[in-house]
Amino acid sequence: MTPTLIFDIETIPDVAGLRRIYRLSAALTDADVLAWVTQQRRVATGSEFLQPHLNRVIAIGCALREGDAFRIWSLGEATDREEELIRRFYDGIDRYTPQLVSWNGSGFDLPVLNHRALIHGVAAAKFWDWGDDDREFRYNSYLNRYHTRHLDLMDVLASYQPRCNASLDSMARLAGFPGKLGMEGHEVHAAYLAGRHDDIRHYCETDVMNTYLLYLRFLQLRGTLSAGQYAAEVSFARERITASKEPHWQEFIAAWDSREIA
Repeated sequence: MTPTLIFDIETIPDVAGLRRIYRLSAALTDADVLAWVTQQRRVATGSEFLQPHLNRVIAIGCALREGDAFRIWSLGEATDREEELIRRFYDGIDRYTPQLVSWNGSGFDLPVLNHRALIHGVAAAKFWDWGDDDREFRYNSYLNRYHTRHLDLMDVLASYQPRCNASLDSMARLAGFPGKLGMEGHEVHAAYLAGRHDDIRHYCETDVMNTYLLYLRFLQLRGTLSAGQYAAEVSFARERITASKEPHWQEFIAAWDSREIA
């Protein structure tokens, strides 16, 4: 069975990079730099959202379903540099050649990871295989939007129509799963500045779990899993996180129970 790797990233603005790009004075505080740049973005585009390459990766959450095992974790340590987290992600792809699953991974996570990997000089040979080394990758690579080796669930369910995109939180809650816990994406930067690095990693992990549960539902939708197989897979994953004594997983299970009752 091909290993399945579900992933999600958390980012903050790359303020040091913004200083270099715009040649801003060292006398400006980080807050001043970010305020100026977001104002420029708002005027130019109507949105303060920074382009992928201007976001610094601070957490990568993963779930791996392989053989008889399922585990979910954050790559590296909270104190690791960005390039180390990114290197670990692409090394995992080199090692397992997994089925990748994400929610908006094509629209945000992978563009961020690819740009930042280039900036740091991180190698990602298997991810960037167009079929030169492996003939199968000519017809199913990680790079083509319409190939399945990377499955962006949000993109696929919307039939590749951006106006039909749904949020992970909404779909998880509608399907009876917990949805986002602990914080929202726009709160990550403030949490990082407050030193809540573990909280960010835990938040990322719960997003990964929501994505995995929706992926299992998607496999049932496609007929890849029967109703019985789907129930067994969900139960298996639930048992693994229930066994953890970490507070964020206990909160996740409690929220899951409340959704099922409702």
